Amino acid sequence: MANLNVAVIVKLEPDFSEGNVSYNADGTLNRAETKSILGPHSAVASSAAFYAKVRYGASVAVATMGPPIADSALQQAQLLCDADELYLYSDRMFAGADTLATAEVLKTGISKLEGKMDIVFSGHRASDGETGQTGPQTAWKLGFTFLGNVIDYDVDMQNRIVRARRMISLQGFYDVVEEVEAPLPVFIAIDPSYKASFNTVSQRLAFEKYQKEAKERAQNYKQYLKVFNAQQLGVDPKLVGLPGSPTIVYKVERIPKAKASRRAEVVDGTNREQLAKVATRMYEVVGGMVIK
Repeated sequence: MANLNVAVIVKLEPDFSEGNVSYNADGTLNRAETKSILGPHSAVASSAAFYAKVRYGASVAVATMGPPIADSALQQAQLLCDADELYLYSDRMFAGADTLATAEVLKTGISKLEGKMDIVFSGHRASDGETGQTGPQTAWKLGFTFLGNVIDYDVDMQNRIVRARRMISLQGFYDVVEEVEAPLPVFIAIDPSYKASFNTVSQRLAFEKYQKEAKERAQNYKQYLKVFNAQQLGVDPKLVGLPGSPTIVYKVERIPKAKASRRAEVVDGTNREQLAKVATRMYEVVGGMVIK
């Protein structure tokens, strides 16, 4: 069986959970004071790469662009997908990049990976940018077929074809699952609802094996880490960082904090009258959700 090479592009993002976010006086995010983690969509993409490792014995590489601390995102991704190689593209020249300039760096880095990539995964979007553009733009620059909103996929290794199921959501209509197939190589943006399943004994044994290996590798992730600056990548300075970013930020406004609308009420579980009120309220809420 032919080898399968996959890559995942991930991002270190602010941890927007309550109590971890700090803002500057002008309303912009204070990244120095805000805890950063592997983005949640990047984590889902890493899980999709792990599926390829378990099902097809794929070789997995994880890559990101960012400051030196972004290697923590690579470590967290390695824990999820048992990556064989980690790549950090880091240079002051990359600062201020929009999605197009970021895609240029990632495209260049992926093109230089050892072995021809068959599948490149990305998350649906980044939680701090919310544009969802870096994945499609990287696919375009690589010349790969782009498949977005993928909720499940399989690879026909003999014929080098990927079969994917995509979630199509249109406001005001029922969701539609679209099945498509495309020859390798492809770029897959994973839908947030993606969840891998391992149904056979051999798959579950492989899952246990690679999950154990991932934990060991992530503890020593720097052994698998390679760092490249702009010169080592050989990028065109006009296409990266601010010079390569056509996006112009016109204005930044503080997002007002929403007032809490929830309230809690303690119910005595031995009091039949109070339980009856809870049941009545539940019936009102659930009954309103039934489609007749």
